[in-house]
Order: sequence, then C-alpha cells, then structure tokens
Amino acid sequence: MRTVEYWIARLVLDTVAWKTSLARFYVKLLDLAIPRLRKTAIKNLAMAGFADCDRIVEGVFQSIARLLGSFAQFTKLTPKNIGEWIRYDGLENFQAALSRGRGVLVATGHLGNWELSAFAHAWMSAPMHVVVRPLDNPKVDALVEHRRALSGNHIIEKKDAARGILRALAANEAVGILIDQNTSREEGVFVDFFGVKACAGTAFAKLAHRSGAAVVPGFALWSNSEQRYILRFQPPVDMTGDVAQDTQRIHARLEAVIREYPDQWLWIHRRWKTRPPGEPPIY
Repeated sequence: MRTVEYWIARLVLDTVAWKTSLARFYVKLLDLAIPRLRKTAIKNLAMAGFADCDRIVEGVFQSIARLLGSFAQFTKLTPKNIGEWIRYDGLENFQAALSRGRGVLVATGHLGNWELSAFAHAWMSAPMHVVVRPLDNPKVDALVEHRRALSGNHIIEKKDAARGILRALAANEAVGILIDQNTSREEGVFVDFFGVKACAGTAFAKLAHRSGAAVVPGFALWSNSEQRYILRFQPPVDMTGDVAQDTQRIHARLEAVIREYPDQWLWIHRRWKTRPPGEPPIY
C-alpha cells in the first residue's frame, strides 16, 4: 500500500510539474473523495463568525491548489526565477530580529503558501531550519523532504526538535515553525482563537523564553493583483516570559492575518478538536 501511495504522489507531482493547472483537478478530487474536509471547514467558519462560508471554502481549495502547483515546480525553481513566484514585504523586520544575535523563531501557519515561503527565503536571503512532522509513509516523506531541501534549507523532525532548534538559534539562525494546529491538553494551553477556546502548543513560547530568540510572524500570502506570493514578515512579538500569555499574543497575530485572508487558511483542519474539561466535542 505504501508503494502505491508513493507512486500516486509521484504521479501527482510529475503531472502538475508538467501542467500546473492540473493541481486544481487533483484538489477537486480530494474535495469530492473526502467530503468531511469541506464539512469541517464550513463548521469552523460558521463558529468563527464568518459569513459567506461556501465562497471562502472554495477559496481555501483554490489556495491548496496553488500550493500544490508551486510545490510541484520546486525542481524547476532557481535563484534567478524565484522572484516570479514571490517577493518580500517587511524583510527589515526579520533582519532587525536576526541582528539581535539570539536567532529568530518564525511563527507561521497553514496560511497562504507555507512550503514556498521557507523554500524561497533560502534563496532570497539565507537558508533556514524548518520543523516538520514526518509523513506516515516513509517513501512519500522522503520524496517531500527532498524537494523541501532543494534550496538549501535544513529539516528538523518535530518528534525530536528541541535540541536541533536550540542549536540553530544559538548559532543565530532562523527556525520556521507551524503553530496553528490542534494539540492535546498535556502539550498546550487554551487560547482565545476567533472567540472560541483552542488548545495551542506551548513548546514554541518555551523555546523562545529559553533561547532569548526573537519571535517574528511570517506568512507567504497570494496577491491576485500581482499573481504571485508576498512573503510578509511582521515586527517581532513582545515576549513577557509567561507561557500562556505569550502563546495568546502569538495567536492573536495569526488570527489577525487570517481575518484579512480567510480564504488562504486551512479551515479543513479540526483546529478546535481538543476542548476544555467538561465541554462537549465540536466535531
């Protein structure tokens, strides 16, 4: 079965690399094959207070298709043509944070094109470290990790990440971490996220406190007018040393960007799955 999954992944990437528009076809198949994804997205959007949920969900799947299309092109991208796909906005925020000499933790999420943002940053500025959770299928994981590292980035596996992250920060390097997924009560704290309690991991804030690294939110967002992505680095988040408070501050920044670009966030994820004690399940 794993071999079959690998060849399906290869087929998708190879055919999308040949014809980018096929990404929309494959994402449509995903939508039809797993209807709970759309159902989850609509439930999340309604709970978060958004109107016109169906339109936003269509945008979400379009955003996924754009991400797939660009990821399939990684083998063709170079330092010379990367500017056709993405540009910077707020790079001075990242550079100022790096100049502090304690490393930079880039707080990002499944918003816009998180794959291209790290990939392009390596060529437009300098390679960085990217924390990822290995895929369940080792063959597919190797395929994906090979492409992620083509521009010189360093992959840190999430299951044993703390040591690698602290080592990179001590060398005054940047580490990108996705912060927007649901986590367990044991590993997180509850924060206000779109007016609903969401369990958010505390490891990010603890690493920032221990290392003294600057925390800079960064997101690659699609621009319809430019027909390319804009990698936006925000000013650093002021850290207080309080894990719960700082986790809330970081997620407030994330929420503000999602509200501005709701059709580019991965609403299909069961973000509010872990509930406070005594609360019924949402999904």
